[in-house]
Amino acid sequence: MKAIVQDAYGSADVLRLREVERPVPRDREVLVEVRAAGVDRGVWHLMTGRPHVARAVFGLRRPRNPVRGWEGAGRVAAVGSAVTGFEPGDEVFGMCEGSFAEYTRARADRLAPKPANLSFEQAAALPVSGVTALQALSGRARPRQGQKVLVIGASGGVGSFAVQLAVLYGAEVTGVCGPTGLDFVRSLGASHVIDHTRGEITDGPDRFDVVVDNAGLRPLPVLRRALAPRGTLVVVGGEGGGALFGGMGRELRAVMLSPFVGQHLRNLVALPRRADLVALAELAGRGSVVPAVDRAYPLAEAAAAVRHLEEGHPHGKIVLTV
Repeated sequence: MKAIVQDAYGSADVLRLREVERPVPRDREVLVEVRAAGVDRGVWHLMTGRPHVARAVFGLRRPRNPVRGWEGAGRVAAVGSAVTGFEPGDEVFGMCEGSFAEYTRARADRLAPKPANLSFEQAAALPVSGVTALQALSGRARPRQGQKVLVIGASGGVGSFAVQLAVLYGAEVTGVCGPTGLDFVRSLGASHVIDHTRGEITDGPDRFDVVVDNAGLRPLPVLRRALAPRGTLVVVGGEGGGALFGGMGRELRAVMLSPFVGQHLRNLVALPRRADLVALAELAGRGSVVPAVDRAYPLAEAAAAVRHLEEGHPHGKIVLTV
């Protein structure tokens, strides 16, 4: 099969389209014929090997699994002997390591049926970013009707879902993004927008009940000044920071400080759970959450897709079509 592989850490130039062996599903796994795959920041981190501390898990000199991609959507091609609930021909989406390929295998408990009203490209945009936003808001912050929610990085993959979910929960949402994303974030339901090139989150009089930070660029004291005295900050992922530890230092400081202040300072490393995929599928099936696809690239142009993720400030998710 054709797949996007890398033999060393580095820039998008290390990504190559090659012929590799088709994977064989284990007992509790599903073989998926990939139709589309999401391009997220996790792909960039594994491609570059940054932060370097993560190489202890993913491979010291090169990734242990050379095929890129974490999420996708497609049709079931085969199932392992212990799998129930899926059969060949089913349309599915979910977490599947090595999704930048014609076929990938995935644990059955990390897949869910694809909503019939979504394209494969839209479904491929859901798993990583949608689950992260869902766990940030329903698991960590839980905004209530009428509360003020600030989403930093609102035009990106996680941010676009976070804005929609916060609005769905009845919150008054302010989104922070670049100047080209303002109208897009408004279209997601945000009541207010902040252009980060012209203003700071602490400039206005509002203090927010919930702050979801997807960008990783602001120091913890600045985030806390934007937060209400009893508000909740959720720091998503490990963006920003140095090459060795990335943004992990800021997350650790937030967690250590939280017990000593009135504000709730939390970090989030999203965990793949089928229940969350099913919940997202139900919301997307009703049209309550709509995956926003910024641009779709063919599989052979995976390097260009990652460069667009780095430099293009995408509005929603970038996907690959297979």
